[in-house]
Amino acid sequence: MSNLISLLQNVPLFQDLSVTELESIAPLFQERKYKKGTILFLEGDLGEEFYLIGSGVVKIYRIDNYKEIILSLFRQGDFFGEMSLIQKGLQRSAAAETLEACSIYTLMRSDFASFMENSPKLCMRLLEVTMERLRKANEQIYNLTFLDVRTRTIKVISQLAEEHGLQRSSGYLINMKLTHQQLANMVGTVRESVTKVLQELQEDDIITIDKKYIMVKDPERMAKLIY
Repeated sequence: MSNLISLLQNVPLFQDLSVTELESIAPLFQERKYKKGTILFLEGDLGEEFYLIGSGVVKIYRIDNYKEIILSLFRQGDFFGEMSLIQKGLQRSAAAETLEACSIYTLMRSDFASFMENSPKLCMRLLEVTMERLRKANEQIYNLTFLDVRTRTIKVISQLAEEHGLQRSSGYLINMKLTHQQLANMVGTVRESVTKVLQELQEDDIITIDKKYIMVKDPERMAKLIY
């Protein structure tokens, strides 16, 4: 239980709650273990659960004309499925699959509803988090519409470094293994196009790649390539 409370304290949705309040909500979560490649839910499924990642990586994606488009990658401390907490009976707008073995805490909407009714600050935080996710979704739409493949690829890598980067003496290490195909699915293009951009970035000594881990050696130079 203490591990879950420590995790909740670092989750934006719950960070305004007191320790006492966290101790009240923690028992509502159920910990589940999932193998790599497990489908947590599919687009169109009824959404009744909120997910909080204790360990591992989960991709959120959609299928468009048989082509996979990765919308987000989430890891330890990240959460998804928050829309299911707002309104009953909503369908999932995307699918979720584990990219590694995962430990995930799930929270049913029915268990959470009464707690949320008595916590105005939690309702406000949930609204803020939802609006931020909507802003990022709009940014993705803009990127796919107006940016070329090279710029989109660089922007995706920069965002991954910002969200999942571990600072090292040589730069920022994106803390998850990423194949060229997965990056292509995030960028919205074919693998060959992403491979070309990655090769160019390595030749310019902006990034290095080792065993599918990307190290961003020069974030400032990379940022200048976006704008």
